Amino acid sequence: MPKLKTNKSVMKRFKLTKKGKVRRYRAGVAHLNSHKSRKRKRHLRHPVIHEGRQVRMIKRLLGGA
Repeated sequence: MPKLKTNKSVMKRFKLTKKGKVRRYRAGVAHLNSHKSRKRKRHLRHPVIHEGRQVRMIKRLLGGA
């Protein structure tokens, strides 16, 4: 069976924590921020931890079996 290639776009967007959870940062903070509220921008700064079926798919795309 051939080796499973790492999906490079997924590798740039997602990181695995030490315990194996999948973490990503939120979209919508790069520009056009002047009309967004402080609260909204503050919440966008914090990462999201993924759960459920998505995690299996992301880990497989990151090169895990």
